[in-house]
Amino acid sequence: MHRSLVAAALIAVCAMVGYAAVPLGVSPRITQPAATGNQAPRDRPGQAAATQRPAQQAAVATIEGQVLDATGAPMTGAVVDAWHEASGWRALALTDKEGRFRLQAVPAGSVTMTVRRGPIEFAQVIQVGTGMGRLTLRDARPDASDMVQARSMAGAMAARQASPAPATSAPMYATGKVYTQEMRSRGVGVIPPPTSMDAYARVDPSGFRRVGDAPLSTFSVDVDTASYTNARRFLVEAGLPPADAVRVEEWINYFPYAYASPEGHDAFRVNTQLTACPWNAEHQLLRIGVRGREVPTTNAPARNLVFLVDVSGSMLSRDKLPLVRTSLKMLADQLTARDRIALVVYAGRTETVLPSTPGNQRERIHGAIEQLEAGGSTNGAGGIQLAYQAAREGFIAGGVNRVVLATDGDFNVGVTSIGELARLIEKERESGVFLSVLGVGRGNLKDTTLEMLADRGNGNYAYVDSLQEARRALVEQVGATLVTIAKDVKLQVEFNPRHVAAYRLIGYENRALRTEDFADDARDAGEIGAGHTVTALYEIVPPGRDAHLPGTTTLRYQQTPAPRGDGGDELATVSVRHKQPDGGASALQAHRVAAKVVQADTDAAFAAAVAEAALVLRKDPLATRASLASATTRAAAALGADKGGWRAEFVRLMQLAASLQALEASPTSEQ
Repeated sequence: MHRSLVAAALIAVCAMVGYAAVPLGVSPRITQPAATGNQAPRDRPGQAAATQRPAQQAAVATIEGQVLDATGAPMTGAVVDAWHEASGWRALALTDKEGRFRLQAVPAGSVTMTVRRGPIEFAQVIQVGTGMGRLTLRDARPDASDMVQARSMAGAMAARQASPAPATSAPMYATGKVYTQEMRSRGVGVIPPPTSMDAYARVDPSGFRRVGDAPLSTFSVDVDTASYTNARRFLVEAGLPPADAVRVEEWINYFPYAYASPEGHDAFRVNTQLTACPWNAEHQLLRIGVRGREVPTTNAPARNLVFLVDVSGSMLSRDKLPLVRTSLKMLADQLTARDRIALVVYAGRTETVLPSTPGNQRERIHGAIEQLEAGGSTNGAGGIQLAYQAAREGFIAGGVNRVVLATDGDFNVGVTSIGELARLIEKERESGVFLSVLGVGRGNLKDTTLEMLADRGNGNYAYVDSLQEARRALVEQVGATLVTIAKDVKLQVEFNPRHVAAYRLIGYENRALRTEDFADDARDAGEIGAGHTVTALYEIVPPGRDAHLPGTTTLRYQQTPAPRGDGGDELATVSVRHKQPDGGASALQAHRVAAKVVQADTDAAFAAAVAEAALVLRKDPLATRASLASATTRAAAALGADKGGWRAEFVRLMQLAASLQALEASPTSEQ
């Protein structure tokens, strides 16, 4: 779909006054939670998707415009990203075949407009007034021959609750820089487009399994979220994520859910719900939700953290080391005098930049982080060894001892094979020091390596694509990210053949365990952090509806009786094993699931919508009836309280994904 474009481009933007209750094509519930009568979101190009979070000040304008390349031809399929920093309001629009876009409910004040497509990215800060205005953007190159032109548009303005009133003239003027391809070549920090050097492991979707052949399903609980934020990066840059980059369980688990909390001293609580399957009316959907125990800040254990930062040459771009520096400062600002922090860097060599330091010495910590510079090759294995050594030296008994690795995963010096790295991490975790991974950047992201490191290091893998995501992962969810309340958490489901003919676990393909691994305490599994929620979905085929199930082989020497099943009205039993963070023996907890289909609650409906969208984007062969349109419609109707606006953002992203899909499928798409 993309083609190379020369740097000059234009946005024709105007403030057209009008009713601005909600972004165009979005359910009113996104900005007005009490509203009713939700409508299906539209997904055609040229229309804005949902705001990231509700604006904190009145929305007064609609912005319309057009994006053209230097030849004057419309830029089809470009993402226009509008960001009002003062209120947190954000909206995206995808240009249509004429290069046009529209943004509604724009707050007054300073708004950053960023255009992305292929190798082109440029930005402009505009001042949005309360009436009509004109804006002319010009190419920033000194020798630019293409002038950025704009046409004005006008309309009538009305307050959200008032009758239309005559518009008042107000200017909308530009400040700041326009980023172009030439400026990128001169070193201006513009994010380059993704390339094929990103590495993702092939994951084949799980098929349906007959209960008579496999009554037990066993997997390791996982709360990584990197796949979703990495896919978000692709979509914001006007591209669909590669199918292998979409791990459904990480999409589902990116979002928090209001599950019932554990009782007493329990580490977690299991919640279940059986509903109709949205993408196949003949099937059912079993949602299993696990909620970890909250740990109040006042009772949080002391933290011994070692930041391990990749400063190799591959980390030069602004979406890598500069983003890491700011992210680590955010995390460091959450520390207290009880905590300790060290900073280790690696490139061609390894070095301890900051020895173990009390967490309240922020000026010293910030100074060490600020001095990080990129250059050289990548001796990641040496850095990991030095970081673990620093963590052991500062070990806090009964505390949180963790290495936080920030990298794009490009290890090219030292121990570089996956097997050797895995064995190194497995050996080091026995010391009681866990590993969390922050992936950054595009064009060279080694997703497979980073996921493996976090998995073997008893930690989590998050992909940080923006400062907002860094704040979410390292500030808002710092307890869940750093404080482990249960390790080696395994989940096993036994299905009752009386009510289940077959099933499939949606996602978790690389977390599958053998049946015998469930009771084997030597078998490593996932971790749950303080306050974490973990969700798993099973697609259920009831008896008598197995026309599309895999066939069975007729045995010559024995007969396989048809499963009968007991347990009355029980659909399944969910069993969970876990260990204490410093324990060696596991504890068992069981939860029985009633074979009663109920109306999906808000959380179940939203989780199902996320799963459906992820199945579509990873091209799941068993979800041919699923669609982005239906997933987006149901997600918009299941926003709930949506603290932080992350569900609304999902709706916005899936609208973009549907538009990109349509453009990709169009015979007139640019090649």
